[in-house]
Amino acid sequence: MMISKHLYALQFKTHQSFEYNLNHFIALASRTPEGSIILAPEVALTNFCYQRMEEAHEFGRKATDTFLKISSHRTIILTLIEKQRQGFYNNLKVFHQGELIHKQSKSKLFPLGGEHFHFKEGSEGEILPFKIDGISCGAINCFELRFTHLWNRLRGVDIIFVPAQWALQRKHHFKNLGMALAISNQCFVVLSNGANEKMAKSSAIISPFGEILAKDNDAELIGKEVDLEEVKEVRQHINVGLSSE
Repeated sequence: MMISKHLYALQFKTHQSFEYNLNHFIALASRTPEGSIILAPEVALTNFCYQRMEEAHEFGRKATDTFLKISSHRTIILTLIEKQRQGFYNNLKVFHQGELIHKQSKSKLFPLGGEHFHFKEGSEGEILPFKIDGISCGAINCFELRFTHLWNRLRGVDIIFVPAQWALQRKHHFKNLGMALAISNQCFVVLSNGANEKMAKSSAIISPFGEILAKDNDAELIGKEVDLEEVKEVRQHINVGLSSE
């Protein structure tokens, strides 16, 4: 029996106006069918605005109300800059059926971007599977994609979502690591990267066999309806210990 799901990766430029970015996100999300899962690039609403961190935090609180409303018909996955007692965190959040169902803080901060000067590290223990309409899912935030031991935390899930702001000069790393993750974990992988200047774009939807099912460097919305049975088929065909049968 076919179990299908519409998956979407957003790929758009982040502007100085946080409000503009949110409205643009809403417009793109409205073009997807109800029941879709939508992944936005890392910190898509604000980018890494190190001079405006307090403002980004406050805007994220406001935007959360919007995501709760939108998620009554679509699942939204994105990261927000949030302030907690210890400092600022890059928090990945999953909104589904009008609720926040999962949250994890970025555990591997990108040193070349100076992230460790502005954010606190989250715990790797927060990288855990979560369910969307009965589908087992997981997420890895940008630089975390380079740490294969984190892939193992999500072994057995059907879909892994990877939001990113990945630079053009390391474009082939992003693409190849995404494909390797799909092959290793025998699952669908959704890559959503920013489209600002010097960004790699390369957002894609990748099959459990490591094939790119959808990709368009000129598009802001990359989508594909996938059959989740393909995960089961690949795991049975090439049994590396992930098959349940």
